[in-house]
Amino acid sequence: MTRRTADDRQADVIIVGAGPGGSTTAYHLAQAGVDVLLLEKTSFPREKVCGDGLTPRAVRQLLAMGMDTEAPGWVKNHGLRIVGGGHRLELRWPDLASFPPYGLVRTRLDFDEILARHAQKSGARLQERTAVTGAITDDATGRLSGVRARPIDDDGRKAGDEVTYRAPIVVAADGNSARLALSLGLAKRDDRPMGVAVRTYYTSPRHDDDWLESWLELWDGPPGQGGLLPGYGWIFGVGDGTCNVGLGILNTSSAFRSVDYKELLRRWLENTPADWGFREPNRTAPIRGAALPMGFNRKPHYRNGLLLVGDSGGMVNPFNGEGIAYAMEAGEMAAEAITQAVRRSSDSQERTLRAYPAALDARYGGYYTLGRIFVRLIGNPAVMNAATRHGLKRERLMGITLKLLANLTDPRDGDATDWLINALSKVAPAA
Repeated sequence: MTRRTADDRQADVIIVGAGPGGSTTAYHLAQAGVDVLLLEKTSFPREKVCGDGLTPRAVRQLLAMGMDTEAPGWVKNHGLRIVGGGHRLELRWPDLASFPPYGLVRTRLDFDEILARHAQKSGARLQERTAVTGAITDDATGRLSGVRARPIDDDGRKAGDEVTYRAPIVVAADGNSARLALSLGLAKRDDRPMGVAVRTYYTSPRHDDDWLESWLELWDGPPGQGGLLPGYGWIFGVGDGTCNVGLGILNTSSAFRSVDYKELLRRWLENTPADWGFREPNRTAPIRGAALPMGFNRKPHYRNGLLLVGDSGGMVNPFNGEGIAYAMEAGEMAAEAITQAVRRSSDSQERTLRAYPAALDARYGGYYTLGRIFVRLIGNPAVMNAATRHGLKRERLMGITLKLLANLTDPRDGDATDWLINALSKVAPAA
């Protein structure tokens, strides 16, 4: 192991968390020649709760980073299969100039490490087993000047004394725990939607399905005969003999705080066909859960030298629960602002960094406002039931809905649907 010196603890930028948002930020900064130190609490490979599905929006980011998505381990999908209201509808990803026409599946056990190593190869300094414990601020100005951290072992136990790392700019990409933001008083907003997702893996003959499958209705008996359960489910083939199977529920549902998520998952899967394999003897991993912070539920996304990226800033799409694409896009936007800032004087630097949250609002603010309205509507079981029973009959309508929910439109040369969705997003106020 290389002996750490004082210089090893200094950088132009420190990034806390090597998930998709942190690693993408680190990659783009390193590509621009910025000295960036990426601190990851655990060691790779490590698990994260996720559906493992990547829409064309996330794939675009991977291609822009030069990732080889044709290599073994990446499972392509054509689009979304929707099950609900007695209907089963397959909707291809739209053919757009702005996005590739396919999605991918890759487990987070692999995905996060691939991104982190890619950033490392580009010049980012990756340091694993480093748990950030708090921010360091300048008493006179209130600006961040670094972070405190302690080394830990693979079991998460203290493995050395606390260490100080110095940088004038810090990126919080530490996930939905948002410990760094919370330590600086950036609390989550209660007027924003929140979701909870649970997932596990089963050996299944459906592992090579080339569609992402979403269940808009979950039943605890034969479909249409048992009780209707809150939430939505998914089945994503991983291609390695297993499927990622899970469900999510929104806090707009009356059952949000009282439901037993593991029991809910079991009751749903007991009524899927037995030959799919979603039964206890075939389960290969624990049932794990995580929060989904949606619709910018933590703001501001920049303050006093700290930028928030990904789940720490509540960037999950309220329409579909997708977080990876938005974490990666925000990482690229943060890197662009930082790259400009580090080459400027202190006053000009501050103005440049303040442009980052403005850019986020311009890109997502109106769209997320629409998403918050959508979440309130589908939290009403009667609305959700009517939408699945009557909406799924109309394939053209569902094609438009897919574009809206997945945020897949062309900004300039799209069709009338793209124009409508883009116009609604622009006129909706960012808040």
